[in-house]
Amino acid sequence: MAFVTRQFVRSVSSSSTASASAKKIIVKHVTVIGGGLMGAGIAQVAGAAGHTVVLVDQTEDILAKSKKGIEESLRKVAKKKFAENPKAGDEFVEKTLSSISTSTDAASVVHSTDLVVEAIVENLKVKNELFKRLDKFASEHTIFASNTSSLQITNIANATMRQDRFAGLHFFNPVPLMKLVEVIKTPMTSQKTYESLIDFTRALGKHPVSCKDTPGFIVNRLLVPYLMEAVRLYERGDASKEDIDTAMKLGAGYPMGPFELLDYVGLDTTKFIMDGWYEMDAKNPLFQPIPSLNKLVAENKLGKKTGEGYYKYK
Repeated sequence: MAFVTRQFVRSVSSSSTASASAKKIIVKHVTVIGGGLMGAGIAQVAGAAGHTVVLVDQTEDILAKSKKGIEESLRKVAKKKFAENPKAGDEFVEKTLSSISTSTDAASVVHSTDLVVEAIVENLKVKNELFKRLDKFASEHTIFASNTSSLQITNIANATMRQDRFAGLHFFNPVPLMKLVEVIKTPMTSQKTYESLIDFTRALGKHPVSCKDTPGFIVNRLLVPYLMEAVRLYERGDASKEDIDTAMKLGAGYPMGPFELLDYVGLDTTKFIMDGWYEMDAKNPLFQPIPSLNKLVAENKLGKKTGEGYYKYK
């Protein structure tokens, strides 16, 4: 009986320890690496939700531009959200801005953060170098997340010693308006990390969806092949790009046709995704190179941002 009692006590003790170790991280302090549109957007929504945020980029000039963009975006949100109470809108803007600080030295700020969200250039080597460096300075409990839309999270996580505290957090542009966040769980991501990130995205007022570490996750894995099939249809001469766009808007209820969307997203961005997928699985017919896309990118006709892509813009 004494043996059974000892075993029971030991079992309860072990369960309590396991339960304590499995406790979720409540994210309060967030470090966002990258002051571009995505990084600034993530910093904005995190600050607006009451988190303490540090936005990091390479120069003060970039960060000043980021902060200006955040303020302009916040004022648009406030104008709509507090239409009948402009004073409350001004207070919302000021409070959010006061919760977002900036830094050009990521290593010096990650030691006290709960979550690092990376939103830098889509280059595996650059991301790996960043996370490998930050891994040495961040607290043991700190979760790392990448906002990549095309690279495998596992390949980025492997640059660190915290694969169990590493996941994907894929926000959508523009971050303040788009409700969806894809939470990517690798085979090494712990349940505690995953649940902590689900809670974090909900705290931002977003709707999280879960996905394994598969190419393109959910949205891009379905969206990009659709866009490429539209281009192949056009390249074969089966239909004009104008008629394809009209058909998908009027027949499928899409707000933009595939060629309009390609030009809006940027042809270079789409080509980057396709090249990466082709490299991973060259035999997949959906990942085959697109001649017209490659030609336009080579000519620096990248869509709306350059004034010409599949369409011309004034």
